[in-house]
Amino acid sequence: MIEVWVLVALAAGAVQTVRFALQKTLKGSGLSAGGATFARFVFAAPIAIAVTAVWLVQRGEPLPAFTPRFWTFVVFGGLSQVVATMATVQLFSERNFAVGIAFTKTETILVVLFSLVLLSEPVTAPGFAAILVGVVGVVLLSWRTGGGRLALVNKASGLGLLAGALFGMAAIGYRGATLEIAADSAFLRAVLTLAAVTTFQSIVMAAYLRAAQPGEITRVARRWRVTGLVGVTGMLGSLGWFVAFALQNAAYVRALGQIELVFSLLVSWLVFHDRSTRREVAGMALLLVSIVALVLVT
Repeated sequence: MIEVWVLVALAAGAVQTVRFALQKTLKGSGLSAGGATFARFVFAAPIAIAVTAVWLVQRGEPLPAFTPRFWTFVVFGGLSQVVATMATVQLFSERNFAVGIAFTKTETILVVLFSLVLLSEPVTAPGFAAILVGVVGVVLLSWRTGGGRLALVNKASGLGLLAGALFGMAAIGYRGATLEIAADSAFLRAVLTLAAVTTFQSIVMAAYLRAAQPGEITRVARRWRVTGLVGVTGMLGSLGWFVAFALQNAAYVRALGQIELVFSLLVSWLVFHDRSTRREVAGMALLLVSIVALVLVT
C-alpha cells in the first residue's frame, strides 16, 4: 500500500507546478520578481491561519506552545524560501519554463549534502554516484546555446543553483520546525508551521517591497484575481509539503517531489509552447535519473 506521505508529496508537486505557471504569468504582466513572490505568501497566510483556527476549534484543542528552536527554524526556512522563490521567478526571464524548474531541482542533491554537513548523515557510495549523475545533468543544462562553449558560470545557472540551494535549506528548516511542535497530528503540525512561516514571509516581503519597490504592493493588490490564485495554490502546495515533512525525512520528500519535472515539462509544452533542445532534455533526464537513484539508495 502506498504511504500517505508519498501521495501527499505527489499532489503537492502537481499544485506547485500550477503555482509556478501562474507566477510566470504574473511576471509577464508587469509585476517584479519581488511582487510575484509576495503574492505567493500574502494570500496564503490568512488561509493557513483560518485553517489552523478551524481545526483547533472543531477538535477542542489548545494552541501548542512554540519553542525558540521552532521560531529559529521558521525564520531560517522562511527567508531561504523567499530568496529562492524570487530567484526562480527571475530565472523564468532567462530560460524557458521547464529548464528554469529543472535548474532548481539541484535542490534534491544539495539537500543530501546539507544533511551530511548539518545533520552528520553519511552519503553511501551509490548515493555519491547518483549525485555525480545529477552534476552531469546540471552541466548539460548550463551549456549556453550559441558559440558551442561550456558556460557553467552564467546568470541562468547561477540563479538556478542559488534557488536550489535555498529551497534545500528551506526544506530542512521546515522539517525541523514541524518536529518542534508537541502534537500528535501531522496535519496540525504542518498547518501551524505553514501559518507561522507564511505570516513571517508576508511581513518581511511587505517591508522589502515598501522600501525597495514603492507601488509594487498596490500592483499586486490590483491583480488580485490572479495573485489570489497564486496564494491559494501556494498554500495548498506548501501544506502538502509540510504534511509530508511532518511524516518523513526531508531528503525523501524532496526527492519524490522531483516528479514536478515531468509536470513542468508538460506545462512548458502545452501552455507556454516552449521547446527544449535535445541537450536540455538530456540534462533534465539525467537529473531525474539522479533523483530516482537517490530515492532507491537512501
